[in-house]
Amino acid sequence: MATSAETEKVLPQRRRAARAVWLAAGLLLVGIGFVGLFVPLLPTTDFLLLALPCFARSSPRLEAWLLDHPRFGPSLRAWRKNRAVPRHAKIMAALGMTLGYGLFLLHVRPGVPLALGLAAFLLFWTFWIARRPEPEGKPPA
Repeated sequence: MATSAETEKVLPQRRRAARAVWLAAGLLLVGIGFVGLFVPLLPTTDFLLLALPCFARSSPRLEAWLLDHPRFGPSLRAWRKNRAVPRHAKIMAALGMTLGYGLFLLHVRPGVPLALGLAAFLLFWTFWIARRPEPEGKPPA
């Protein structure tokens, strides 16, 4: 059985290890989001949204950097506050899913069940995104 002194040594080590894992995950997600700036159909903001809770658990400074970023900060803050999605992002998401589905049909030529299943899946998420509130005030650029 572990003594109190042993427990006091192990807990900070575990916390440090957990913070390091969260930090690595956040940095990886930001990196993927950065690649999304240059690769069509790879979303940037989605990966930054996923990085926020990682940084909240590991690095408040990096979390603040993301939230205060001039380009992505307004959208990230709107999502965090009200789960709000700007109208232009809703339109781009719908167009991206439509384009992706069209390319899938063209290149993969799936059977009817797979094509219908994927169409239903994408329609569900398109309607889910469309139903999110829009940010209050001036829309983010």
